[in-house]
Amino acid sequence: MFPDTSVLEKGIIIKSTGSRYRVLHGEGLVTECIIKGIFRTRDLKTTNPVAVGDMVEFEFDERSEGGVITEVLDRRNYILRKSSNLSKQSQIIAANIDCVFLMITIIMPETPVEFIDRFLVTAEAYRIPACIIINKTDLYGKNELGRMEDLIKMYNNIGYRCFPVSLVENTGLDALREDMKNKTSLLSGNSGVGKSSLLNVLNPALNLKTGDISGYHKQGKHITTFPEMHSMPFGGYVIDTPGIRGFGVVDMERNEIYHFFPEIFRISHNCRFYNCLHLDEPGCAVRKAVEKGEINTLRYRSYINILEDENSKYR
Repeated sequence: MFPDTSVLEKGIIIKSTGSRYRVLHGEGLVTECIIKGIFRTRDLKTTNPVAVGDMVEFEFDERSEGGVITEVLDRRNYILRKSSNLSKQSQIIAANIDCVFLMITIIMPETPVEFIDRFLVTAEAYRIPACIIINKTDLYGKNELGRMEDLIKMYNNIGYRCFPVSLVENTGLDALREDMKNKTSLLSGNSGVGKSSLLNVLNPALNLKTGDISGYHKQGKHITTFPEMHSMPFGGYVIDTPGIRGFGVVDMERNEIYHFFPEIFRISHNCRFYNCLHLDEPGCAVRKAVEKGEINTLRYRSYINILEDENSKYR
């Protein structure tokens, strides 16, 4: 017998395909849902009004033998990125998350530092704790291991925890499991860094499809098509996301970008002018700290590039 259509149910979005949504509710029940025709999006200019991690209300629909989402409940938080095809709009990656894990690789493929920083800046802007997973350590020679250690030192000094792991050698995973335990975590990164492979190791029952690295471009192929939330045997959930090649920041004023670089923000209080952008202003404590090596030049370069991107919007 089909459930009572007059009763509103509450659940959590565990998969989004853009037009249909899987909602987890009750005692482990899953219902395929669509969005009600007239839907309130709370003035967010996004390509997706509903995201994985959203708590929603829905009602059962006898005709479709599924459900109709009638309301998205208040979000504790969410994280956005620029839409790849609509420059003036953005995409909600996930909602109601406890931590974001950015998975990177030193080679096969190489994750650019600026990509890492753009992701971390976005996490800072939405006040979501962020960590970095460095995968494929079994492939690294002396040079790659040196670069990895430099990155770990740089990000640890700022306050970001790093987890070097090898899925082949099964190293570094216990610490990662402990950090993810009983949390709702978001897993993101470039295509080919091993996100689906990691999830298969963390929960072998998933048996997610994985792909090879392109031999010519040394880049990953998109395997995960839609965001999806997976339960973990050690407690909690991990939201898997499609691989992304670029990460555009959103909702930031040009004069507040430095707030989301913790080491720049800390030193900025010593600048001569309160509205210093840390470019060529006299008495800039940030530029002096860069010259003295107290702020890493790679991070400062990322800040400048993001600032230039935001500045171009007003030209």
